[in-house]
Amino acid sequence: MPIEVERIQRLNAISCDPRGRYVLYWMQQSQRAEHNPALEYALSRANTLGQGLVVGFGLTDAYPEANARHYAFMLEGLAETAKQLHRRGIKFIVRRGSPESVALELAKQASLVVCDRGYLRHQRTWRKRVAENAEKEVVQIEGDTVVPIECASHRPEYAARTLRPKLRKQWDKFLSQLSLVKALKSSLPLTISTDLESGDWQALFHKLRIDRSVGPVTRFQGGTRRARKQLAAFLRSGLDGYHGARNDPAKPQCSNLSPYLHFGQISPVEVALKVRAASRCSQEDVSAYLEELVIRRELAINFVYYTANYDSYRSLPQWARDTLSQHRDDQRTHRYTRPQLETAETHDPYWNAAMTEMAKTGYMHNYMRMYWGKKIIEWCNTPEYAYSTALYLNNKYFLDGRDANSYTNIAWLFGLHDRAWTERKVFGKVRYMNAAGLQRKFNIDNYVKWTETL
Repeated sequence: MPIEVERIQRLNAISCDPRGRYVLYWMQQSQRAEHNPALEYALSRANTLGQGLVVGFGLTDAYPEANARHYAFMLEGLAETAKQLHRRGIKFIVRRGSPESVALELAKQASLVVCDRGYLRHQRTWRKRVAENAEKEVVQIEGDTVVPIECASHRPEYAARTLRPKLRKQWDKFLSQLSLVKALKSSLPLTISTDLESGDWQALFHKLRIDRSVGPVTRFQGGTRRARKQLAAFLRSGLDGYHGARNDPAKPQCSNLSPYLHFGQISPVEVALKVRAASRCSQEDVSAYLEELVIRRELAINFVYYTANYDSYRSLPQWARDTLSQHRDDQRTHRYTRPQLETAETHDPYWNAAMTEMAKTGYMHNYMRMYWGKKIIEWCNTPEYAYSTALYLNNKYFLDGRDANSYTNIAWLFGLHDRAWTERKVFGKVRYMNAAGLQRKFNIDNYVKWTETL
């Protein structure tokens, strides 16, 4: 299928300059060589011009809040992407530097620039700078949502229930298999400088001047192939019964795709298509998974895109800030410092287990993420400090941290996209969770025992 026109946006009014040496696809968010609309669009434009396509990636040592854990996973994925592009006759250039600066430098010899789409503040700033300064046509292709954001809504949505019908009404239009475009002219013979010497990704990783206090994990390895392997395993044994079992951390029945979606190593459209085509599960299971993959994920994107201060406590609904403020002086049964929380030194074995899973594996079962965050509210001196602490830990240790889901999920803990509940100490009318709920619903001690083996 061709790329839907709604995914294509001109970022400036400059016309294509056919005198360039190549067409440039500046890869940033969609770090994959398959089911990537930006890549296929760029290749189509290159074929029309009779030119080769060059894919450029700017590798910055200063990506906001990223550390060795995040870089290692990302570079594993990029190493695979480079090989796949090479097989398609597409040159892949990695240069160290700010992503938009690398894109602007590579754009000097390009006929036009194609980029993928990101929603965070710095990602949007990068694209704006490239569009304003490249002096070349710049086209943005949206490939990491199912429904393009402006098609779904032009404002911040109040809750999932307000966005859900808008997405469901349109998602059939955008859930289509993407056709691969054959490169009519190879760009491999082009001589372009790169900072990836002899394809040695490990050497490149060790050269980076990055925070190495949080190391790589073995639970997840980056790349589209591994993402697809994870998806296949989920379709084989996890999707059947997902509706009733997805919340049980003691018997995890999750797709574990969030790190791959975070780095754009797999397309949400590809995942949704394969889930909808699954035959060994009920429609209830399919709907429950699409609720998480499409509705909740794109609600998060809606939040960060339409909320300027999405990473601030001030982004919370007024009612939530008011009720938390009214209870800020309530007596806390337990109080912990950020270092105590970070090293899982609390009285609560369930919370400690969740923090251990996060710190050691870069992941945490979604239900435990909710419990983990609610307890931080309960144990910190002020709601503002609880918010900053939860966001700090989330972005430092999770492989899928630092994205739209991260900021939205942390804000949800404090009342975003939720309603007022029964008033209680510390939380006011913000939703509360306790250990008794874990004990009642799950064999939570099995989860604790499992984390002790990590």
